[in-house]
Amino acid sequence: MKREQELVKNTLILSLGTILPKLTTLITLPILTGYLTKAEYGIYDLINTLVSLVIPLVTMKLEMATFRFLIDHRKDKEKASAIITSAFSAVVPVSLIAILIIYCSLRYFQYTPVISFLVSAYFLIENIYTMLLQTARGLGHNLHYTISAIINAVVNMLLIVILVWKVQAGLIGLLIALNAALILSGLFLLISLKLSSYFRLSLLSKKQIMEMLSYSWPLVPNSLSSWVMNLSDRLIVTGILGIEANAVYAVANKIPSLFTTFQGAFISAWHENASIIVGDKDTDDYYSSMFDAVFTIMIGIMAVLIAVTPILFKLLIHEKYRDAYDQMPLLFGGMICFALSSFMGGIYTAHKKTKSVGITTIAAAISNLVINFALVRVIGLYAASLSTFLSYLFLIIFRMIDVRKFQPMRYNLKKIAVFSAVICGMCILTLFHSVYTQIFNFVFGIAFAYMINRKFIRMTLQSVRKKIRK
Repeated sequence: MKREQELVKNTLILSLGTILPKLTTLITLPILTGYLTKAEYGIYDLINTLVSLVIPLVTMKLEMATFRFLIDHRKDKEKASAIITSAFSAVVPVSLIAILIIYCSLRYFQYTPVISFLVSAYFLIENIYTMLLQTARGLGHNLHYTISAIINAVVNMLLIVILVWKVQAGLIGLLIALNAALILSGLFLLISLKLSSYFRLSLLSKKQIMEMLSYSWPLVPNSLSSWVMNLSDRLIVTGILGIEANAVYAVANKIPSLFTTFQGAFISAWHENASIIVGDKDTDDYYSSMFDAVFTIMIGIMAVLIAVTPILFKLLIHEKYRDAYDQMPLLFGGMICFALSSFMGGIYTAHKKTKSVGITTIAAAISNLVINFALVRVIGLYAASLSTFLSYLFLIIFRMIDVRKFQPMRYNLKKIAVFSAVICGMCILTLFHSVYTQIFNFVFGIAFAYMINRKFIRMTLQSVRKKIRK
């Protein structure tokens, strides 16, 4: 029970650092879609796309090695210092070279010096900030991780309101907001955790770097494959259908991606929890029971999200993006499969099977590319949504089978089939654009979510009441 309590505690803490930033993103979404041109919004989305491509190549995923290795040495400051010093010493010089290449590339494509500089700075600062976040988590400071994420989100939101809405500085104002928020939140981690005390060049170790790289480098193709599945479809859409079509697809992802917000905090906590208990005697039963519980909770959250989607769309999305609505049902299915595959990824991480993570993701990425290129000229924007769903479906099926090679797992296949059919039915009903189907989905979705999770909801409420009384 202690490990479940620790998992819940970390999930709640990390949820604040995930959900609150997502809420600020929703608040600023009407500003960005209303005050940026479609071309500017499409460029902004492409910048985020390229960040997720370039950072794994530059860092070689050493931030994840830092997190995983620090878990085993939290109480040994000298060993922790060696890990942190070695990781940053490897990443920072490469990052400086990378941003010089990025700046020259942007100037070559005739972006203005200001935009080229701000984009290059964003890549560098995001790189270092990612390392700082995973260092904080590896040392067990999840609360500081969360506070930093909240600072980043709130400062970013306020500056977007000022620079994009009030001053109407457009894309330049948005880039300034992104950079300033990252700098302030990074400084918070450095100062509050006194991370500078961990940087000791005398502990810099080539052997330590190579050991961490042996763990992290298989995660690079995994990240690149994730990039292919998540975001390459946007480049394909942009290249074939145009930048405005990419803007529509980017907006279509906004509400479905809320689901990753709800499950993202748990997955982050789960990766830590799964690594800590990997050597326990009841690991087989624990992992299997956790998969069943997580599947039920995630289905419930998705049912509620689909139920309230018509309301959220009218409140948050500008009318000019109404074509995005019909893309969302397929994306909802994709998010469920992605969440479950991420859960399985925690088991891979616990066993340090990073090569297997890469193989499964690469296989799914190939299927994504094939479907995209085969169908984008036939069914247009739907090809991107369909490829996302099918590639994630392939990924979760692949991992459920593959993980059994080193970790025994039990699955309730009947329950998985029935609950998946319910979500599929709700997704289909959203396509009818009828007030009656929307009302039915709303009532049914909330009732269904409560019915399958009533025990969990009651336990959570009881726990919260006890905490309040204390």
